[in-house]
Amino acid sequence: MQTYVQNKRSLAKAISFRLLIIISDTIVMYWITRRVDMTAGLVVGTNLVSTLLYYLHERIWSRVRWGRVS
Repeated sequence: MQTYVQNKRSLAKAISFRLLIIISDTIVMYWITRRVDMTAGLVVGTNLVSTLLYYLHERIWSRVRWGRVS
């Protein structure tokens, strides 16, 4: 039996993980900078790029058969 991971699942995982990272990044960056404007810019920029990279990574791994059992 072949398994298939839908694009929607990969997207949902990427978004939920990114929300967790956004929260932790915001706390750490604000603790370091003490500036809301700089924190917001850094968090938004880095997390947009990271979300895209995670999604692409997840889609590539969904095609890898290694470690799956049918």
